[in-house]
Amino acid sequence: MAERILQDIAEQKKRLKIAQINKNTEEKADAYYNLGKAYFSLEDFHRAIEYLKQYLSIAEELGNRAGAACAYRSLGFAYLLEGDSQRAIEYQNQDLRIAKEAGDRAAEGCAYGNLGFAYHSLKEFQRAIEYHNRHLRIAKEVGDRACQGKAYANLGLAYGSLEEFQRAIEYTNKYLIIAKEVGDRVSQGKAYANLGHAYHSLKEFKRAIEYHNQHLSIAEEVGDRVSQGKAYANLGHAYHSLKEFKRAIEYHNQHLSIAEEVGDRAGEGQAYADLGVAYQSLSEFQRAIENTNKCLNIAKEAGDRAAQETCYANLGSIYYHLGKDQQAMEYTNKYLNIAKEVGDRASEGNAYSQLGVIYNSLDNYPEAMKCHKKQLDIATEVGDREGKGRAYLSIGLVHESLGDVQQAMENYKQCLRNAEEIGDSFGQGRAYCRLGGCYRKLHDLEEAIGCYKQHLSIAEERGDRMSEACAQTGLGHSFLQSNSLNEALVHFRCCVKIYNTIRANSILEDQLKISFCTSHQCAYTHLWQVLVMLQRIGEALYAADRGRAQALFDALKVTYGLTPLSPRLIESEEEEVRNILRNTTVLTVFLALDKNILSMWVLRKEGNPFFWQLMLQKIGKEHKDSFALLLDFVLKTIGAGVRIRCENRSMDKLSTTTSTTRDEHQASEASQETTDCLQQLYDAVLGPIENLLDGDELIVVPDGALSKAPWAAMSETLRIRTVPSLTSLKLITDSPSGRHSKSGALLVGDPCLEKVKTKDGKPYDPLKYARMEVEMIGKILESKPLTGEDATKEAVLQRIGSVALIHIAAHGRKETGEIVLAPDRRLESDTPKEEDCIMKMSDIQAVKLRARLVVLSCCHSGQGEVSSEGVVGMARAFLFAGARSVLATLWAIDDEATMMFMESFYQQLGSGESASVALQRAMKRLRDSHDYSAPKYWAPFVLMGDDVKIELEKESLRKSDALKV
Repeated sequence: MAERILQDIAEQKKRLKIAQINKNTEEKADAYYNLGKAYFSLEDFHRAIEYLKQYLSIAEELGNRAGAACAYRSLGFAYLLEGDSQRAIEYQNQDLRIAKEAGDRAAEGCAYGNLGFAYHSLKEFQRAIEYHNRHLRIAKEVGDRACQGKAYANLGLAYGSLEEFQRAIEYTNKYLIIAKEVGDRVSQGKAYANLGHAYHSLKEFKRAIEYHNQHLSIAEEVGDRVSQGKAYANLGHAYHSLKEFKRAIEYHNQHLSIAEEVGDRAGEGQAYADLGVAYQSLSEFQRAIENTNKCLNIAKEAGDRAAQETCYANLGSIYYHLGKDQQAMEYTNKYLNIAKEVGDRASEGNAYSQLGVIYNSLDNYPEAMKCHKKQLDIATEVGDREGKGRAYLSIGLVHESLGDVQQAMENYKQCLRNAEEIGDSFGQGRAYCRLGGCYRKLHDLEEAIGCYKQHLSIAEERGDRMSEACAQTGLGHSFLQSNSLNEALVHFRCCVKIYNTIRANSILEDQLKISFCTSHQCAYTHLWQVLVMLQRIGEALYAADRGRAQALFDALKVTYGLTPLSPRLIESEEEEVRNILRNTTVLTVFLALDKNILSMWVLRKEGNPFFWQLMLQKIGKEHKDSFALLLDFVLKTIGAGVRIRCENRSMDKLSTTTSTTRDEHQASEASQETTDCLQQLYDAVLGPIENLLDGDELIVVPDGALSKAPWAAMSETLRIRTVPSLTSLKLITDSPSGRHSKSGALLVGDPCLEKVKTKDGKPYDPLKYARMEVEMIGKILESKPLTGEDATKEAVLQRIGSVALIHIAAHGRKETGEIVLAPDRRLESDTPKEEDCIMKMSDIQAVKLRARLVVLSCCHSGQGEVSSEGVVGMARAFLFAGARSVLATLWAIDDEATMMFMESFYQQLGSGESASVALQRAMKRLRDSHDYSAPKYWAPFVLMGDDVKIELEKESLRKSDALKV
């Protein structure tokens, strides 16, 4: 159709040119009018207006009153659809004036109808109704049944906008009767659609579905694909309201398919927006984000600020629920800015509401209160009852956060009354939830339980799984507070089951899944704590482990080709506990850190786990009163000053400035101080269970800040390695024998960084010992290393997925351990971009590794953000991608000392020792040396995952055909 219109435009332009040459005014006018109509059909209203004005000028010049009226009418419609309702009214009034002067009652009636449309667009619905009634009276007077039907239709829409839905239905039914009478199937379809909307607004969703299906049937009958798409969209909305989200998604996908087929970009954008909302309701946040971003891109392309506003609002909400407060803040501010720009006061109030919630979660209570008071003022101004309820609730939440429970309860009760009056079940549920929390703080547990049960009932009725989890948590706490442990256990289990189901059904990218799991880890903590109180120690261990490294566990199941993701439910924990204990072949300490309370499960080869709890307070230096502070002090003390002899392998400058030379007395004092720090750490964590630590091997499952502790350095007699969780270790060790490669090594050292600059614009120092290190290892393994210009990011990623051993000696980033490699020589730019040379977590996670051992001989390679996953950095990324074992570092490492360390490490591996033995002996070599005895040189190395062996031919350490298991 668009092609035919474009052909017509070309013909009319030729006709216009000839008419201009021949000075044929009537031909020119006809061409201008036809061009205006054609561009109107293409929805290019700006050009349509341009040509219609040319036509109007000639019509007035020729005294063509009928032509002028037609031009005024068409220009009114064009301005209306372009969004300029005031200009539209001006032109429609001119059309009305001419109709009155000519005594043309039918034309006068149509002009009234068009003016009604314009006032409707300005949301002046009462004035719109006045004009539609005038149109209706004239249509009856002249006996025009079709125009009567249009007037009834428009009155129905206006009353619907005033939320007078019964009157809207009354007028729409009159429109339907006339459409049937005159045999207008298209109008019948529109009437059914409008009736569907009215019944939807009355929350009679099944009846709405009946009418939308009738609309769909007629659209299919007349072959109107656009109307079919709209009917599918409306059906999707109705099923969404019935909480049948998967069925809603089916209809929205059908709408999307038709919109793409007919080239309806606006419809496409709406379908993506609807899909985003539906997926968010299913807690499938990644798909929600993807679809909302597609809608946003279309809205930007079309310059549709209202659609952009909605997208930003939805993205802000999604990221908030994922625990990504900064991203939520960014999108919500964009939502607020557009709302202000277009003068949408209701949306402005909603944006302030969303911002206030985010500020509250960031503990910025003054800003939160400002936002919620603005929200309340705007909601009152525009008559938004739902918005007022949200404001009362949010203001109460700020008061509660500040400790003013009574004032909080007053606001929650106002929210509840408001929600009950307007039938807002979601608002009622939230109010009951918050009131339950207040009653619990006041120790009125009976009232608290009653409120939480009301919240749970509403959440179940709405199909709101996140609210269900919240209600179950509240009930769990209430029963725990009343010392009804078995009842508390039931509710915490239900909460965990819901979160497991949501996580398993959500196809989230790793970072978003981590945020979700970390945000709700407290549910697992409550569960295992209650099980401990009930003396069910094994089950408590199982529950605590379920809360660890969940995103990593999901990824490893896929990596190792196991069963598809499914909810990790807790019905069979007794069997799971038996599996864990049955597979314990190495002494294992599972740690759980809740504030300063450290809980420990010691798993031995046989027998039940030994459980121990202690309070970690006032340990270490006098000014240190928590374990996290002690650990931070230890790491800074041990890791400081590694530039004494030579350059280190950090991408970042050290925060501690040290001299390049120090006398032996100073060095001795520093060494003693750092050794004391390690002893303090050992005494605080492992000291209480020292009598249980038999043998020479220990696995630690750390928690929180403990994930950053230098475990391998804490004992000279124990070989200590860490794992993110017991279940992830089981997945790794149970993986098929052929899963990991048995040959091949990738050695990378001292990449050429001449073109690469640090963040502050300075060049990187070469790492000559890193080059010597990989050349030395290359001789042992008979494998040529990638060094200098050959050590590019592209070359590394091409080879990294197939080898059994990966060793990288390069600069590393302090926060995450990300590694800087050489940029591709083919790049023309002298200043390569970050993606050209920085190997990030996402790069590694996108590769399927088959490596048995990964050695990250870079500064900070074991660092990252602490979450429920442990430390989220490069070391975890290698485990995520399928590596069996990873050796990483906790701080900046010395270039020369590390080469000496790695020489010993690979000699031990080459003689058939396991990675943990090789690590222990390499640390001992440096500890016993003259130059590198200080812990800062040998203590940063940590081993994560399985304890692997890399066996070489026995003839010589310098001769090897291949790596073997």
